[in-house]
Amino acid sequence: MNTLLSVTWNVDPTIFTILGREIRWYGLLWVIGLIVAVYMVQRIFKYEKLPEKWFDSLFVYMMLGIILGARLGHCLFYEPKYYLSNPVEILKIWEGGLASHGGVIGIIIAVWL
Repeated sequence: MNTLLSVTWNVDPTIFTILGREIRWYGLLWVIGLIVAVYMVQRIFKYEKLPEKWFDSLFVYMMLGIILGARLGHCLFYEPKYYLSNPVEILKIWEGGLASHGGVIGIIIAVWL
C-alpha cells in the first residue's frame, strides 16, 4: 500500500551516445533553458526597441555568469572542503557538477555588472 504514495525515479541519465560522447538529460535541459532564455530576451529587446549591440554584450555576460555561477555554486554548496583543498578541480567543468541555483546567482551578478 505504501508504494502507491511514493515515486521511484530510476531514469538512465544518458539519453544516447554520439561518437563515444554521452548526451545526458541534465545537459539537454540546460541547453534548452539557455535557448529559451535567449529567445525571450531577444523578444524583449525587440519589443522595447533596444539596440542589438546591447543584447550581444548582455548575452556574453549572461553565459559567463550562468556557467561560472553554476560551477562555483556546485563546488561551494556541495563539496567546499574538497574543492578548497583542490582548487584546480574547480576548472574541470567537463567532469560534471553544475548547480542551477548557483547559475541563478551568477546571472544576477552578471546582469548587475
